[in-house]
Amino acid sequence: MTGFLNDYAHEYWTRTSGDLTDRRTPIATPVIESDHGTAETVIIDPTRRYQYWEGAGAAITDSSASLFMQSMTAEQRHAILTEMFDPEQGGFSSVRISIGACDFSSQAYYSYDDLPEGVVADAGLNYFSIGEGEPGAPDATKDLKNVIPVLQEIVAINPAVKVMASPWSAPAWMKTSNRLDGAGRLRLGEFVGNGYRYQDTIDYVYAQYFVKFIAAYAKYGIRITSVTMQNEPSNGCPWPITVWTPEELAKWGSEYLRPALDRTFPDVEIYFGDDSLRFYQRPVSEYMTPAQANAFAGAAFHTYSGLPEWVHNGARQFPQWKAAMTERRCMLDETVDEASHVMFGEIGTWLVRNGIGLINLWNMALDEQGFPSWAGTSGRRGVITIDSSTGKVKRNLEYFMLRNYGQDVKVGSQRVFSTNRTPDGRHGGLGSVAFVNDTTGDLAAILYNPTATDIEAAVAINGEGARWQRVTVPAYGTVTLHKSNGPINESQAPADDEFKITYTPHPADDHDETLF
Repeated sequence: MTGFLNDYAHEYWTRTSGDLTDRRTPIATPVIESDHGTAETVIIDPTRRYQYWEGAGAAITDSSASLFMQSMTAEQRHAILTEMFDPEQGGFSSVRISIGACDFSSQAYYSYDDLPEGVVADAGLNYFSIGEGEPGAPDATKDLKNVIPVLQEIVAINPAVKVMASPWSAPAWMKTSNRLDGAGRLRLGEFVGNGYRYQDTIDYVYAQYFVKFIAAYAKYGIRITSVTMQNEPSNGCPWPITVWTPEELAKWGSEYLRPALDRTFPDVEIYFGDDSLRFYQRPVSEYMTPAQANAFAGAAFHTYSGLPEWVHNGARQFPQWKAAMTERRCMLDETVDEASHVMFGEIGTWLVRNGIGLINLWNMALDEQGFPSWAGTSGRRGVITIDSSTGKVKRNLEYFMLRNYGQDVKVGSQRVFSTNRTPDGRHGGLGSVAFVNDTTGDLAAILYNPTATDIEAAVAINGEGARWQRVTVPAYGTVTLHKSNGPINESQAPADDEFKITYTPHPADDHDETLF
């Protein structure tokens, strides 16, 4: 790392306001001053090191993929996917997909082992299929209809993209309810063969289901980087779901899934939890031994509900664990302050300061009404909004939070200390996160203003003395700074297209699902 601010060959500063009047608008590099005046000071200290940065992106659900495939021309689709995933543009570097159907699907619910009439079990997974037909063909089914071809295009743009996969439901025949939708439980310990062989237990067969899924995707050039064992295992919802206790997940993951992956795909990581902070009301170490913990790469969090401090019950339990943010979304009618608190504040600042090294938001794209959704849920918003009839695009606040990271924080950077005045991303004063990259020498930081008025900030780096750079951070917005001796990605997001947004009704509690 270089020693002084004026030693950097290049600096790039941007400003994004909460109302998106400014959208990563470049601003002049602030001059170096010896006095910070009345500005709120931010010290960046590269000697205090924390987690490595693995990347950011969102979910390619069947709903999102169907819009890319069915509502856009090939040229429109390639343009927006390149804009988001090209490291020389938006720099998105991660996606999350569902193992089988989730609530946000344009197709009827399905698993990869749906049985014909008269067949009650399939211990050998002989009926396993991620779909039929050529990827993207009109007659293709299941994942091959939309998700696979979109992922293939993303991988062609950014071959190193991380792909995390999560099941919403086990196949219906493996569940106590014998249904994909609704809160059935896995038939743990039950035998589905002739006799009492280990490999005929539901526990074993379901682990093999993951293995077959990973192998099937590999045949289409898509490498699964990590899995979670269950999306929202505590959520008794009406769409596809399987309910687990934390203890069941710890036991099954360590005794069945990890051994199955070790025999076949040992590099695939398993993240524990994959649920809102309410899942982490108890410290993980109360029900998981260190030996079991070795099966998992880390903990995964959603932030729809729960207390902020509960993140420590997952992220700080085992020193080898990493932490990932795996789902959150805003609503189409979200207010500026609420959307900014969720995206820039809770996720982009507070969670990262508390150990998160990977961010995956919810739907990458939804349409002008927040659809399609086989579950019928309305009013949700994607990272981008795609007009279902024309393929036109609007970029939401989520897009700019992800682009702050994708464009300025290189994958492999390490978070370092920076002054912070917000205890939760919503309240208090100026928030910040900062990173250094020892390979390239880059230094990057994101400043967030959780208040309704602009804040003047002054930034200095430990070891450089009273060398301040002053900048105004807009209300509910961010300022990013990126210093490097090499080229800096200074690309700009294109202007949005114009089309009408339909604010579909949704339950009132969806306006504020969090206890933050």
